Amino acid sequence: MTIVTKKISVDLQADGDMTDISDKVQEAVTSSGMRNGIVTIFTLGSTGAVSTTEYEPGLKKDIPRALERIAPSNIEYEHHKTWHDDNGRSHVRSTIIGTSFVVPFVDGKLTLGTWQQIVVMNLDTSSRRREVILQIMGE
Repeated sequence: MTIVTKKISVDLQADGDMTDISDKVQEAVTSSGMRNGIVTIFTLGSTGAVSTTEYEPGLKKDIPRALERIAPSNIEYEHHKTWHDDNGRSHVRSTIIGTSFVVPFVDGKLTLGTWQQIVVMNLDTSSRRREVILQIMGE
């Protein structure tokens, strides 16, 4: 089995900004030369997240709105007392969504559904450059 590690960097605005990285992940799989295997997508940091969704303007608004209902910005978090900052909600949201997942690829192509894209999100209260590690394993 071969393992190749690559990195993607994206600049994102605060509070739920997201971008589609599907093409970049596909490029990484293609350039690895592997035909079949899996790619782990992992974002560094505890206030970022990666997932899949239909990347369209409505969901780009709906997802942050849903996260606001789940982990509201207008309440006090114990995290604020620990570090004297304001991003407790960001950590909670990241924990719920997750910072990694795995996508299989077959014949060199990611096995994503028609309306399924890979997204990276910045859930922090300020803009961030998000580093995404891709670990491609296969043959």
